Amino acid sequence: MTLITIEPAVQAASPRAAYTVDAVKCYGKEQTEVRALDGVSVDFGAGCFTAIMGPSGSGKSTLLHCCAGLDTLTSGTAFIAGTDLGTLSDHDLTILRRDHVGFVFQSFNLVPVLNAMENITLPLRLAGRRADGAWVDQIIDTLGIRDRLAHRPAELSGGQQQRVAVARALASRPDIIFADEPTGNLDSRSGAEVLGFMRRAVDEMHQTIVMVTHDPSAASHADRIVFLADGRVVDEMRDPTTRRVLERIQRFGG
Repeated sequence: MTLITIEPAVQAASPRAAYTVDAVKCYGKEQTEVRALDGVSVDFGAGCFTAIMGPSGSGKSTLLHCCAGLDTLTSGTAFIAGTDLGTLSDHDLTILRRDHVGFVFQSFNLVPVLNAMENITLPLRLAGRRADGAWVDQIIDTLGIRDRLAHRPAELSGGQQQRVAVARALASRPDIIFADEPTGNLDSRSGAEVLGFMRRAVDEMHQTIVMVTHDPSAASHADRIVFLADGRVVDEMRDPTTRRVLERIQRFGG
């Protein structure tokens, strides 16, 4: 595979909501060691929608999880809201994730015994915080799920469940939302709807989103794409289109 050489650090034009410096993540030891991240320095601009793309095994999800504080780096640093995650105790890291981070996963991760509204406000209740009613109402109306709030996840379509998951991530007004293949379990129509809502969250609610995806069409909703291969940043693209993403992937054999 031919890699495209760029500067070690990919700089975002806007203030940084999260970033890494020389991030290294290894699994295993000695002969069995796998270097999932190999010196990644990357910025994620506040108020921007960034996609992370690359072949299977390129380190996409590992980078996302380490940036979000769901996994720890072997070396290097990861920052959220200007805080070095490596300096935090488990308790303080939990609080930082609770107060500053939202998550959207491919598998939705909704609580089956709670209805949609209860799922949306669950993180706030667990944190002992009152929901901002006007903000939550805006999210619900933007996502078009007001008529589904009393329904449990089993009574919702996949697209509706993912919209509830997006609403849950937005409800606490986090500094940044990390989304790991958020449309991977959806049909094309539902996936396009969820991506459209995420795009509106950035444009209208000034949210920051970092999304891992393998889908060029999904990535085209982002402001910027960071491409990984073999645990390294190998390229980036701004203002992507599906065609440009496909062409770029072909250039380095992704």
